[in-house]
Amino acid sequence: MNNERTPLAEDSVLDSDSTLALGRATGRPSPEIPAYLTETYWWAYLHENSFWFFEREWVVNLILWGNMRRLTEQVLQETRLPPRSRALQVACVYGDFSSRLAARLAQSGSRLDLVDVAPIQLQNAKRKLAQHRNVSFQHQDSSDLHYPDASFDQVVVFFLLHEQPETVRRATVSEALRVTRPGGRVVFVDYHGPQRRNPLRYVMRPVLTLLEPFAMDLWRTELAAYLPADVPRAQVRSDTFFGGLYQKMVVTR
Repeated sequence: MNNERTPLAEDSVLDSDSTLALGRATGRPSPEIPAYLTETYWWAYLHENSFWFFEREWVVNLILWGNMRRLTEQVLQETRLPPRSRALQVACVYGDFSSRLAARLAQSGSRLDLVDVAPIQLQNAKRKLAQHRNVSFQHQDSSDLHYPDASFDQVVVFFLLHEQPETVRRATVSEALRVTRPGGRVVFVDYHGPQRRNPLRYVMRPVLTLLEPFAMDLWRTELAAYLPADVPRAQVRSDTFFGGLYQKMVVTR
């Protein structure tokens, strides 16, 4: 396993006082938690009690109607990288998703950078992933990543885009593509407009409208529509799952 870290990774891990030192490494200030997150998702991601509830695999699986493992496997199937590759996960994920991704990468001696805009999420992730020595934790905003162009062999965006307003979503997609090397892949997994014969269509609409108001954008608009105009559609591969309720989009750079 490759345990070497870049200077950015070394300087950006959680300090002992639970703050992040990203500014020392880049000269840029640490990002503020955006208003849409504090106003809409404080209960799920910013309150310390949220970990007690959501950090249970059966809870995450229940939220996804029993599809957590299946959708995680979809990402792992795309994660077959050359030795000593570098991957990026954009935003923390409850459950064992990050642990399984880190373990898959470790098989090839590859590293995982995990970024999130909320320090409390990174602190939780560092505790949860303490046994994985190939992971670094970065305090960054997905819509304004501090990495140079073409830094990663693979980027994973797992159930993040439905939580963001359209302008932020477009910026996140663009940034994920920007930091991916030529020949590398960006893997997006998220909600999708279900087929009309899917009974969950009529259950999930009011749930998402109430709790996740930006999610309905992905019901109305294909995820590929948020890609920059200069991305050839021949480089885009999309699949849907569970009667169309979930989707995976893979973009090859």
